[in-house]
Amino acid sequence: MIPSPHGPSRSGRWLRELVRAGRWHRRLLASGLAAGATAAALQALEPPAAPSVVVVTAARDVPAGSRLGDADLATVRYLPAAVPDGAVTDRHQALGRTLVSGARRGEAITDVRLAAVGRVEDATTGLVQVPVRIADPEAVALLRPGDIVDVLGAGSPGAGDGGPQSARLLASAVRVVTVPRVAESATAIAGDGALVLLSTSAATASRLAGAAVTDRLSVVLRGR
Repeated sequence: MIPSPHGPSRSGRWLRELVRAGRWHRRLLASGLAAGATAAALQALEPPAAPSVVVVTAARDVPAGSRLGDADLATVRYLPAAVPDGAVTDRHQALGRTLVSGARRGEAITDVRLAAVGRVEDATTGLVQVPVRIADPEAVALLRPGDIVDVLGAGSPGAGDGGPQSARLLASAVRVVTVPRVAESATAIAGDGALVLLSTSAATASRLAGAAVTDRLSVVLRGR
């Protein structure tokens, strides 16, 4: 049998192609491994992400005296050095609490902005919040949320026979919820006093509202 003159050459070309393909795949595999090693090395050299602290903030402008709901709150990550003292870091610590001073959108909620737990109205206690105008705004400026006060009433000057008016106790041991800021206005200068928000029973709130029409109200601080 006479061998084909083209057999050996074709077989040789096939082997050479096979060798070249193997070399190309080896180079491709080596390149992939090198790229992976480089990426791993770069990742190892990268500095770790800076630590941060979750802080509860106001999601919108919230006025003083508001009971905070879920829509009022947001969370923002702060660098540890930038976290305000007393910042609230858990939404549940603020939900349902009363804001004692207004907060702008984005402001951090801190412990001093919240009325103490158990010191505001609650459906299970029957307490309500009532705004009371105290005759002396300087006395109101001394009050802080959580203070325990008595509210006294005396007839307005010029009422009755013009004699001295004795004060009567209108509310005993009620809690201060918030003290709104008093602006320098014509009403304040005229001596119309300043508002304070109190937590008390519905009956006492009704009595205070009635006395506000005829009496000048004052407060006696009992404790904090």
